[in-house]
Amino acid sequence: MAIFIDGPNLHATARALGFDIDFKRLLMEFESRGSLLRALYYTPFSEDQEFPSIRPLIDWLGYNGYTVITKASKEVVDAGGRRKFRSSLDIELTVDAMELAVHLDEIVLFSGNGAFRPLVESLQRRGLRVTVASTISSQPPVAAEELRRQADGFIDIADLQTRIGRE
Repeated sequence: MAIFIDGPNLHATARALGFDIDFKRLLMEFESRGSLLRALYYTPFSEDQEFPSIRPLIDWLGYNGYTVITKASKEVVDAGGRRKFRSSLDIELTVDAMELAVHLDEIVLFSGNGAFRPLVESLQRRGLRVTVASTISSQPPVAAEELRRQADGFIDIADLQTRIGRE
């Protein structure tokens, strides 16, 4: 098994549910469910951003059992003249999942992004079981309906709060 974590999506999910993820406990939870080959965490990263840096989290994850994949955020100015930072690692996550698929039986995808539906479908055609971990307990739900329907299983992160939440 491998877990693929869309960092910004998981962060938004936890925030919508009102708790912080304890990544050590999350790793232990999925190690207890079977042979965990990899835990991959994808996140945009920029030292120039005005909000607090996620560098401590990235460093901690890298030293504690996660493979961290980062990509530089790009600054864009919206129509209102506001500076925003954008970056997506959807392609990197997809490519890594397809490459690792030959070594796996199951993938747990921590994302509610409906754009991953074709990835889930392709992995299933290769014989993998794909579980999506997100939430439908928030308003609005974070998990896209089409992603949940395509997946073999769905874990509502709200149901994991006592096992993966920070105490």
